[in-house]
Amino acid sequence: MESMKQAFEVVGPDPLGQKKMSAKAQILPFYVREVECPAANILKQQMLSLGGEAAVARWAVNLGREKTDVLLLGTRKHYTELAKSIVHQPWGLKDLAARVKAVLDGLKEDKEIVWKWKNNGNMRLTIGPQKTLVMGILNVTPDSFSDGGRHHTPEKALERAREMVEEGADIIDVGGESTRPGSDPITAEEELGRIGPVLERLVKEIPVPISVDTYRAETAKAALEMGAHIINDVGGGKMDPHLAEVAAEFQAPVVIMHNKQCPVGTHWELVAAVVEGLAEGAALYLQAGLSKEKIMVDPGIGFGKDPQGNLALLKNLASLRTLGYPVLLGASRKSFINAVLDLPVDDRLEGSLAAAAWGVSKGMSVIRVHDVKETVRLVRVLDAIKNSGW
Repeated sequence: MESMKQAFEVVGPDPLGQKKMSAKAQILPFYVREVECPAANILKQQMLSLGGEAAVARWAVNLGREKTDVLLLGTRKHYTELAKSIVHQPWGLKDLAARVKAVLDGLKEDKEIVWKWKNNGNMRLTIGPQKTLVMGILNVTPDSFSDGGRHHTPEKALERAREMVEEGADIIDVGGESTRPGSDPITAEEELGRIGPVLERLVKEIPVPISVDTYRAETAKAALEMGAHIINDVGGGKMDPHLAEVAAEFQAPVVIMHNKQCPVGTHWELVAAVVEGLAEGAALYLQAGLSKEKIMVDPGIGFGKDPQGNLALLKNLASLRTLGYPVLLGASRKSFINAVLDLPVDDRLEGSLAAAAWGVSKGMSVIRVHDVKETVRLVRVLDAIKNSGW
């Protein structure tokens, strides 16, 4: 779409005409799960009348079953008109109209969001299309899948954090509990015992925002009181119902990660499930009172998805942007790379960089990685290309 915008600028049409023509420039697929068959038939008729299309199951026309999935195919203009035409229709179409409008809002041109922390020396972080941010992973656990035990003392953790900042990290993400499959759960007391001494030094000595990787409200509150800047909610807002309340109390930015077993089915169903799950998680935070501008989402690569599902989700990353939130991608050294290259966890740099490059091309705002130096160099070149002219 950026190239299309530049083409319009070169040709020089009337601004009003350019706006109208832009709405006709791209067909956008919109997958809707489990639509009642009468509603599906209405969608089919409305899309055809508007010049778009809708694929429904063959039994939908004669109501052979109760529900069908629907694949809508149209431009932004088609969807704008569709939302207007179904808003007063029965069978759940009023809710679908609201979802379509939300998707259209999410697809609007990216705008800069600035996260500010007045109580932390006026620290700020700009999230926007001009620069892809890199989040460096700092595990202070003995059993992390990649670097467990390497940075478990405050001194070693601080040394690694400083190194990552020198390499160009924009955020440092501290984790005290391994989330790898099969790892042993720990208590909030144990988690705080691991990250507390490290966090105390990081917030005083590291010049970039510090994120805390947790799903516990108790841990999050203690971390924020110690000066942490961001909560990386690896539970997706659902593993501890009080975490959203803590974030809202502090008005702390959060990253909401999808962390749920995905349905076995088509890749379209998997992507739809992830988008719906993230929307539900974000809604919990909004209901608790957190500002929308403080929310980022993460598809949770490797969490509840098999290797092929992870690849399908990566392929369809752009779908996440329909939620209207910045997106973080954490694919560094994940097992799907092993499924492709058959390599151990400490030999997945190239695979991780490939996933990072793909994420940048799909508009991800933050790339979460172990290998900071290499990833920073990668994204800076990609950003330069993306921000150049023709």
